[in-house]
Amino acid sequence: MDLTVNNSGHTENHMRSSEFLRDVVIGMSDGLTVPFALAAGLSGAVDNSSIIVIAGIAEIAAGSIAMGLGGYLSGKTEQDHYKNEEQREHNEVETLRHVEIEETKEFFANIGLSKEIQEQATEEIAKDKDRWVEFMMKYELGLDKPDPKRATKSALNIGVSYIIGGIIPLSPYFFLHDSHEALKYSVVVTLICLFTFGFFKSKMTGIHPIWGAIRVTLIGAIAAAAAFGIAMLFEK
Repeated sequence: MDLTVNNSGHTENHMRSSEFLRDVVIGMSDGLTVPFALAAGLSGAVDNSSIIVIAGIAEIAAGSIAMGLGGYLSGKTEQDHYKNEEQREHNEVETLRHVEIEETKEFFANIGLSKEIQEQATEEIAKDKDRWVEFMMKYELGLDKPDPKRATKSALNIGVSYIIGGIIPLSPYFFLHDSHEALKYSVVVTLICLFTFGFFKSKMTGIHPIWGAIRVTLIGAIAAAAAFGIAMLFEK
């Protein structure tokens, strides 16, 4: 959280690193839910915790790589899209200058500037083509310049968050040999973590924290219960 004080003395709260938080939410939510459901399902079919630990670790490894790769590709796609649009905007500034000038004036008109100020502002910003293109990218197309390291950061953030989330439901199986006994502890620990995670996630996104926490907890519980029930059904 970043606190900014403006000239009037008013303190404004701004959430910083929203992309980092989004990555953590994506990785942690799946990391808590998927390995939890897997461990619960296997607990309905096998009694030995060691088998579940091996399968769980394999799933966490595969899941973190897959989720991290998805985050990386998403970041690269965002960068490629911005570069393509930026190149197109540069071409339009060079070849369709009169059109871009009218579009710039239209933007200033839409925010309530007078005709005279529109002319002055457009003339001033058009002096620097790079700055003009950046302005049009942001205010005409609604695109902010992405962090060139965003793809790598996203992959790392999501992957690590998935691993951390996945270790939580799997941790009781490291210490208890009987899978059914370990499942009881796993359910308690994971549901508490899901509720806590859902609470803070909902608080950050503006959703009612309690209802958001209940919703996240129910999703994890239903997934685990379904996996456990299916495993028991096939075992019989």
